[in-house]
Amino acid sequence: MPNDIVFSAKNISKFFGQGKKTVCAVKDVSFDIANEEIVSIVGGSGCGKSVLAKIMLGLYKPDKGSFLYKDKNIVNTREHWNEVQSVFQDPFGCFNQFFSIRSQLKDAFGILKDKPSKQEIERRVDEALLAVNVKPADIEGKYPFELSGGQMQRMLLARIFALKPKVLIADEPTSMVDACVRANILDYLMKLKADLGMTIVFITHDIGLAYYVSDRIFIMHESKIVEAGKPEDVTQHPKSQHTIRLLEDIPDINREWIKK
Repeated sequence: MPNDIVFSAKNISKFFGQGKKTVCAVKDVSFDIANEEIVSIVGGSGCGKSVLAKIMLGLYKPDKGSFLYKDKNIVNTREHWNEVQSVFQDPFGCFNQFFSIRSQLKDAFGILKDKPSKQEIERRVDEALLAVNVKPADIEGKYPFELSGGQMQRMLLARIFALKPKVLIADEPTSMVDACVRANILDYLMKLKADLGMTIVFITHDIGLAYYVSDRIFIMHESKIVEAGKPEDVTQHPKSQHTIRLLEDIPDINREWIKK
């Protein structure tokens, strides 16, 4: 595993609200994520994992502690997004309903310092659509509200495939697609990781997905990381009661992977 550290968190906390209504979404969390590493942050709804993802994206700043990207504070989010991109669970919230999908995929290149030519942008958009099993002609002239949730999830992933960032924060990236497309998407993400040296952080409730794709797993519960380690160690020798509960939630028919 490469030694270069991409993300470094030291005792970070994030609060929302004021006074007695203050809620701690992330509490005293520390970790390092290395270049080209695949890490999954696993936990149930409300555990703080999506807030942590937004800190990595520079959308939130920690209220306490230190958070660095490549040994530097995130100061300019636009520059940060040149290298760090995201896929969120709600694709409709990430697209403007009043502009066509293709125009928005092309506009995404505006974030890059070195914007490709118009011809190169068209080629990369077509290539990205095909990568998520969508024919470019099928979305020509269409708007987000004309597509299903699963189709829109693919559009989010197509944007990532077109931009080819150094780091991807994937928050439940396959939540709205069927099993066949899910496998294709994960395979392509692994290919991008290999070809580009991409670092991937998966945010998920699915410990099975985390087991198969990750170099390390972080288990998050009630705003804290309660366990971290290699997939085999976390799943076969869990130390946290919450990890044990996540494993117990897996149907019996799917538990054999734990033993292999």
